[in-house]
Amino acid sequence: MEINVFKLCSGLKVLGYLMILLVAAIVAVSYHAVVIVTCGPQLLRGGAHSVLAFAIIMIFHFLLIMLLWSYFTVVSKDPGSVPENWRAVLPEEALETGSSLNDRSDCVVAADGLDRRAFCNHCQNGKPPRCHHCSVCQRCVLKMDHHCVWVVNCVGARNYKFFLLFLLYTFMVTTMDTLVLLPGFINFFGKAKNHSSSPGDLAVIFLAFVLNLAFALSLLCFLVMHASLVSSNTTSIEVYEKKGVARWKYDLGRKKNFEQVFGTKKALWFFPLFSKEDVDKIPALHGLDFPIRADLES
Repeated sequence: MEINVFKLCSGLKVLGYLMILLVAAIVAVSYHAVVIVTCGPQLLRGGAHSVLAFAIIMIFHFLLIMLLWSYFTVVSKDPGSVPENWRAVLPEEALETGSSLNDRSDCVVAADGLDRRAFCNHCQNGKPPRCHHCSVCQRCVLKMDHHCVWVVNCVGARNYKFFLLFLLYTFMVTTMDTLVLLPGFINFFGKAKNHSSSPGDLAVIFLAFVLNLAFALSLLCFLVMHASLVSSNTTSIEVYEKKGVARWKYDLGRKKNFEQVFGTKKALWFFPLFSKEDVDKIPALHGLDFPIRADLES
């Protein structure tokens, strides 16, 4: 009996939907611990305590809104699919036909002049540069980075920015929660022994602190890794592909590499949005065509 590995991988989607519920549960526990149990009572004390608690609550809500906005954007946004019957058009083919390549949405000229007409046997379709087949989604994804179970989606050319913002705001929220809950965690055993606080509140503070600390530490590692990938214009998959390559052809310098992911509009860098101008002028955001280093074009 043969086992279809790809069908087994697609089962991870079910796990992904459970992860959404897990994210909602963690947010709910953290919200209760920080806003209701820790900062809420401080608002009634007056003076500096109330001002500090109010500031913490405002910052917490702002970061939480940005986190949820980024999260649901990366969950719902298509990472980029290959157009049906896609094929690369080489420069010499364009000269022979006299057609304008910029007006064709289903084809692209390989920037380095090489034949890019790779073919995916699973999708029975062409594969653009930097495209890979996802065994979970069972389709090819443009500039695929990885399939993320937490967002029940692939991370690719068209939602990579939103994924990075989700990581950033989650790290900021979990770090803030850890610092806010630290005094309560330190006093946990003393209060539990003296029965000076509600057992339910103590349990929530303890659980929220442990969860947020664990996520903050793990997310710090992910952020450092992806910051390195963005600065070199590399995906997680391409880290292995470019081993032994002296000069990575897509590395255009840190500034241009960053703009290929976040766009050129500084006002929108930290929002899960792209300006129409960036969408129109940056081909990499569409995932079909990518500029390469000038010293490798020849």
